[in-house]
Amino acid sequence: MEVQVSKENICINKLVAEKKELIFIQNDMIVPDSKPDILNTINVSGNVCIYKKDVSDDRVKIDGSINTYIMYLPDSKEDNLRALNCNLDFSENIAVPGAKEGMILVTQCVIKDMECKVINGRKINIKAGVEFCIKMYSNEEVEIIDQINNIKDIQTLQENFNVNSLVGNGKTSVYAKDTFSIESQDELAEILKVDINLVDKDIKLSYNKVLAKAEAEIKIMYLTEDNRIGRVVGKIPVVGFIDIQNIAEDNICDVNYEIKNMQIRPNPVEDHSIYIELEIEQNCMAFEKRQINLIQDLYSPTTNLEFSQKRISSGADKSEMTKEITIKDKVQIAGLEGGNLLDVEVKPNLVNTNITNSKINYSGEINLNFIFTTENSIHSRNAKIPFEVSEENPEGSDKINVDTDITIGNTTFEVTKGGEVACEMNMEIATNLSKNIDMNLIDNINVVEELPEGEDEDYDSLILYIVQPGDTLWKIAKRFHTTVDELVRMNGIEDSNQIAIGQKIYIPKFNQVRKENSENAREQVFL
Repeated sequence: MEVQVSKENICINKLVAEKKELIFIQNDMIVPDSKPDILNTINVSGNVCIYKKDVSDDRVKIDGSINTYIMYLPDSKEDNLRALNCNLDFSENIAVPGAKEGMILVTQCVIKDMECKVINGRKINIKAGVEFCIKMYSNEEVEIIDQINNIKDIQTLQENFNVNSLVGNGKTSVYAKDTFSIESQDELAEILKVDINLVDKDIKLSYNKVLAKAEAEIKIMYLTEDNRIGRVVGKIPVVGFIDIQNIAEDNICDVNYEIKNMQIRPNPVEDHSIYIELEIEQNCMAFEKRQINLIQDLYSPTTNLEFSQKRISSGADKSEMTKEITIKDKVQIAGLEGGNLLDVEVKPNLVNTNITNSKINYSGEINLNFIFTTENSIHSRNAKIPFEVSEENPEGSDKINVDTDITIGNTTFEVTKGGEVACEMNMEIATNLSKNIDMNLIDNINVVEELPEGEDEDYDSLILYIVQPGDTLWKIAKRFHTTVDELVRMNGIEDSNQIAIGQKIYIPKFNQVRKENSENAREQVFL
């Protein structure tokens, strides 16, 4: 006999695999004939572009390039500074156990270090250490039994779970274009350095769409025809609409931004401007918080039932929090005294996240690259400022997933006597919290045997049962084919979740389906 049940559908989303790997990418470059020989490099920097990503069994392939800028001292009497721009291409296969085709892939690629070695005047070697942060998510449509209809005395053990049910996911490409004007007296010769940061991220939800917006903050250092160094700073809006059906205003959205391509080139000299074009991919996963009352176990005092069960995992309790702090410190920069500070590149590096039941502790360092001139020379110096930040853990558990994004806002750098620099930096730490939970899913419930009429008359008296380690009222009631309510009523138990080892439990008249249960009961105590 098949048991009639009612079911509801839910899309379970969970974090399947997470991998962080530092990979070194390097290649040789030949100096173009139009450029003078390289005597020594001054500074090297770059921005990562991701062209393509593929997921296969236990492996992720990422194709992209690092758009690289090299400032160098030329072997020339006419020039004291020149620049090279090249693409450092890569195609990396990264082992990610648990990854499978069709899963949702979220990546973040961060340049940790770059260096450039001169092989000879016409050839250099570029090496970049890139940290690939990979997260794999799976989606599974499952049917959950929420009601059993044709077994009148069914006993169910239920538990409430708050799960993140995936509403949908989608992506779009945004083309952010603009022209930055430079000083009218500047005749631009070469672009020396480009820094790109995505800031002021925000989302708005409307009917079947996610409006994802941010700003691309771009800092450009350039060289003029008369060997002066200039800077231009600007922001370009990055606005995209991502189609996701049935999205609601109270849903939670995770949006990931990734630069796919970039073009930064001088316009004709007479225009006194620089053209910028970025292709940025926005990926979004939208979730709704759902509370489900899931049957974890069941039985009937009068009917033998069988069922199948499996364990499923789901993401749960997604939340977001933001902390803003100001970091102040002083660093000593050799050679800066009496010089002119041109630019400071600021890159936060989160080294460790320590989670306790009460706190989330972040520790890391802010990497600073100072570029400055002294007389007719240009220099680059690095410095690091450590930081430690703590905030309350709203989940009250150390068994959570933490995804952190650090953004540097306003900065000021004041050069004092002796080459010391007073640094003040605003830092925002945006954290997404979630956790994985395991649930027992019951299905395929069938009646295998109905008890003959009158079989519940085997005993006319009570049984005394001594509580053993691991016992619960549910387990005892199921074993002796009675109910938790009967045990509570018969024994005057105030809290059905609290029984003690060695406690005496009186079991009322019950149905004996398996003889071994009653024989075991006889061996304890009969009244």
